Amino acid sequence: FVIVYSITSLQTFQDIKTMKEQIIRVKGIENIPMILVGNKVDLEHQREVPRTEGETLGHMWGCPFLETSAKNTQNVNEIFIEIVREMNTSPVKEKGKCCRCVIL
Repeated sequence: FVIVYSITSLQTFQDIKTMKEQIIRVKGIENIPMILVGNKVDLEHQREVPRTEGETLGHMWGCPFLETSAKNTQNVNEIFIEIVREMNTSPVKEKGKCCRCVIL
């Protein structure tokens, strides 16, 4: 899972905090490959969420954290590289599943 919030909106950062619990509840497993992404770094002058808060949440969740700009493609490729890396290091725990599907 790629969980994205806007660095220009504290509300989006607050909203994603419940997202992990919802994903765990639906998937039924704790160890889910995910990456936390703060988007819109091209709007630094409008920042409402400090980078350190994203880093701290990523550390608490045990997942990589990146800040990106979809507008100028800063770190966009790195998101996909990191999520595939997470998927490859996370054990498959779902019964009846033999492999993962990665589409880039």
